[in-house]
Amino acid sequence: MNSVLKIFTRNLLSKLVAVVAAFIIWMNVSNEPDLATVVTVPVQYNNFPKGLEISSAIVDSINVEARGPSGELRSLHDSGIAAIIDFASVRGPGQRTFTITGNNLKLPRGIQLIRTIPAQLRFTFEYHDTKEVPIAVPFSGKLPPDSYVASFDTMPPDLEVGGPASQVAGLAKLTADPFDLTNVISDTEQVLSVYSPVPEVRILGPAQVTVRIHVAQRKH
Repeated sequence: MNSVLKIFTRNLLSKLVAVVAAFIIWMNVSNEPDLATVVTVPVQYNNFPKGLEISSAIVDSINVEARGPSGELRSLHDSGIAAIIDFASVRGPGQRTFTITGNNLKLPRGIQLIRTIPAQLRFTFEYHDTKEVPIAVPFSGKLPPDSYVASFDTMPPDLEVGGPASQVAGLAKLTADPFDLTNVISDTEQVLSVYSPVPEVRILGPAQVTVRIHVAQRKH
């Protein structure tokens, strides 16, 4: 009995101070007014399905309206929370809708979710596809009056792209940065960056091409 009593009375003053401090904190929190706020949080995606691509717009953030003690809400802006969307249920192409709830957000204790804007996210999934696409080369600047571009070659002539099947199928060409003809007086080459005009379709590998032009003289 004495040993049990000693356990409870050991460091009694420190224990009493801790209990009083905890009580004061609890009183402060319990007396805080309930407020509401709106924060913008990022959207993160888990278990992205292999062999599929999203062809619709991808949402990178949502607005979260929440209610709770004012002290907790102040820290909500810096809490690092995110809306987690799990694609584990997606097995094939088609449209899928995901409703955002408190389970997606994992808000701090004491914070209540009122709503999210938007309340749902809807995506269109397609099979992944690739193909080789030719490159269009525009020109800028001017050659001397008696010269012209007789021909040009691109190396490589095509680049491989990948993305949602429908977007890949509809892409007819890629576009290189302009070949600058300023101060060009003879055959020359330039390394140009290449751009995909369809955001969902990406260039697989280096997005560059070497363009060599043949400059000829006009006959008078």
